Amino acid sequence: MIHIKNGKIVTPTEIIEGKVLLIEGDRIIGFADSTNGAEKVIDAHGRYITPGFIDTHSDKIEQFIRPRPTSLMDYELALKECERELLVQGITTMYHSLTLYKNDFFGESPIRTKNSVLALANLIDSLHKRNHLIHHRFHLRIEIDNLEAFDIAKAMIVEKKVHQISFMDHTPGQGQYKNLEIYRKTISGYHGKEIETYGFEGVLQYHQSKVMLSFEQLKELADLAHQNGISVASHDDDCIEKLYINHDLGVDISEFPINIETAKAAKEMGFYTVVGAPNILLGGSHSGNMSASEAICGDCADILCSDYYPSAILHSIFIMHQKYNIPLNQMINRATLNPAIAMKIDDECGSIEIGKKADILIIDILDGYPVITHCLVDGKATCRIQYRRSL
Repeated sequence: MIHIKNGKIVTPTEIIEGKVLLIEGDRIIGFADSTNGAEKVIDAHGRYITPGFIDTHSDKIEQFIRPRPTSLMDYELALKECERELLVQGITTMYHSLTLYKNDFFGESPIRTKNSVLALANLIDSLHKRNHLIHHRFHLRIEIDNLEAFDIAKAMIVEKKVHQISFMDHTPGQGQYKNLEIYRKTISGYHGKEIETYGFEGVLQYHQSKVMLSFEQLKELADLAHQNGISVASHDDDCIEKLYINHDLGVDISEFPINIETAKAAKEMGFYTVVGAPNILLGGSHSGNMSASEAICGDCADILCSDYYPSAILHSIFIMHQKYNIPLNQMINRATLNPAIAMKIDDECGSIEIGKKADILIIDILDGYPVITHCLVDGKATCRIQYRRSL
C-alpha cells in the first residue's frame, strides 16, 4: 500500500489539505489522517497531487517517427521514446492522433498512409501486453475526401484497434482555413509536392471538385463507433449549421471550434468542446482562429488537449489559473475528468476518487513554472524527478 502525504489533493470540486491519499494495487482506496499501515510513503512536500492528464488529441508521435523529412525511425522505438517524454509531462493516457489523408497538401508524409496507420494501430494494441509506461490509445482521424478510409475505419472499429474517431475537412475557405491567405501560407510552408505541382489556384480548383464521403457513410461510421463504446469528434467547426449536421451524424465532440460563437453553440447543444493548450501558450491560434483562453473564460471549452506540444497542457493549466483566476481544480478537470467523460472512461480514471485507477501526478512550482516531480500509473511509481540547484 502506498500513502502520499503532505500534499494538496486536487479533486473535481475542491483542493484537500491535511489528508493522506491511500493507494492499494492500481486503485485509490481512500483518505486518512496518518500513514499508519503504509508499505511505502511518498512525501509531496506541500505540492499539488492531481490525476494524470488524459490527452485526447496529439500527433506528437509523428515527430518521434519522422524527426527529419528523410529520417524514418522504427515505430516501436519511437513509441517507447515518446511515452517516456509524455510521462514527465504528466500525460498518463494518450490518444495518439493519426490521419488517413487522400492528398496531403501539407507535405507528403509516409506516416499518414494506410499501411502506416494500420501498423501503428496494431503496435498500440499490442504494447499493453508488453512493457510500457502509460495508457496508449488510438485516435483515428478521417479526412472526409478519402473514400478508402470508410472501409478501413469500419474494420478498425470492429477489430477494437481504435478508441476515438474524428471527421475532418481541410477544404480551404471553411473550417480551420476559412481565411484563404492563411491556407496559402500554411501549405506553402510545408512544401508539399501538390502545391509545387498544381500551384495555389490548382489546389483550390481540386478542392472545388473533389468527391467526399457521404452523410450516410459518416453516419454509419458514427453509429458503429457508438455501438463499440467509441466517441466521435468533428474538427474545426465554424458555424452553427455544421453543428446541426454533426448532431444528426451523432458526433459527441467538437474539436477546435474556430470562433467563440460556434464554441458557445456547441456547448449549448451538448457537444464536448476541445481547445488546444498550445493556443494558450502562444496567446492565440496559430491559424488565426479562436483564442482558447477566451473560450475557457467564456465557459465554452471543456477539454484541453496538447494537439502537437504535449508539455503545453501542464503549463496552460497554471497560466489560466494564475493569469485569469480560473479555479485550479476546474482547469485540472479540463485535462483529466472532462476528457475521461468524453472518452467514456470516467468510471475508471480521470479524477482522484475512491475506486478509480491510481494515475497520479505530484506537481511543484519551480522558478515560476509547474513541473512534474512524481508520476504513478496504475498505482506504480513510474517516474521521480529531483531538481537540483548548483551552489
